[in-house]
Amino acid sequence: MYYLVYGFLYVVSLLPMWALYLISDFVAWLLFDVFNYRYWVIRMNLNLAFPRKTQKERDEIAYRFARNFTDTFMETIKLFSASDAFIRERMPGDYHVFEDLYKKGLKCQVHMGHNFNWELGNLSFSLNSSYQMLGVYMPLKNKTMDRIFRKLRSRTGTILLPATDMRKSIMPYRDQQYLLGLVADQVPPRPERAFWMDFLGMPTGFIPGPEKGARAGNIPVVFVNITKEKRGYYYLHATLVTEDPARWPEGEMTIQYRDFLQRVIRQHPDMWLWSHRRWKKPWKAEYIAQWIDLLPPPQRGINPYVSNKSV
Repeated sequence: MYYLVYGFLYVVSLLPMWALYLISDFVAWLLFDVFNYRYWVIRMNLNLAFPRKTQKERDEIAYRFARNFTDTFMETIKLFSASDAFIRERMPGDYHVFEDLYKKGLKCQVHMGHNFNWELGNLSFSLNSSYQMLGVYMPLKNKTMDRIFRKLRSRTGTILLPATDMRKSIMPYRDQQYLLGLVADQVPPRPERAFWMDFLGMPTGFIPGPEKGARAGNIPVVFVNITKEKRGYYYLHATLVTEDPARWPEGEMTIQYRDFLQRVIRQHPDMWLWSHRRWKKPWKAEYIAQWIDLLPPPQRGINPYVSNKSV
């Protein structure tokens, strides 16, 4: 099955971009206009994040998101056969930030979000940086697709570390000079241990691992976001946060990341993954000790996917 699926995707990837974008337009229409893919989740997320926008404005964000979503899917297929020159052309960026750290002999930790097109961004790191790229990923339940995506994501030299066994899998590289890439806006698997704060107007849990790892190893942290210059062409923006995170108080790095991610989303709202149920692990009053925001925490539990009211 692996060879059949991989072979099919590789053949599709040989199509020119204009043909792939025609397919993308059709798939977007089919998924979102005909079958209403995750319609309720997308609308609920946008309502929560942008309550002051008009319904027309939120509908426009949803429309552009849908096109970016399927464009990303087709662009990712293209990566099965795309040359290194293609990847470099499509994702230039502020890679000098990483080179400066590398020349100092320092490791580097990258925190980014579900910002299109992160698959292209992953491959571009290895091509534009002297670092050995380590990418943390969540294994897929479908074994065939998991094997395919591991092959794709490692094609430019990235070494993949499963998020389910992160501590053990990074041990062989602990004494090397690496760049660790983290999509840090994931839903925390254990909300009772998460850092909790306001995010886009909702009490939200953030995984503590990225900050704790950076502080424990005193690894410099860079925040990364991607903007879409035009269809198929992106730019990777890198912001050095600190070279000395061990001096930061607990929680501060995650608060800074929250602020960064909010700015990115508000500036380019159609570029974030709104079909993702970001608030599926709801706030509960029993997590009060994990609240790190300056804003006061809610007094009662809130589950936005049940209702908009406290529960």
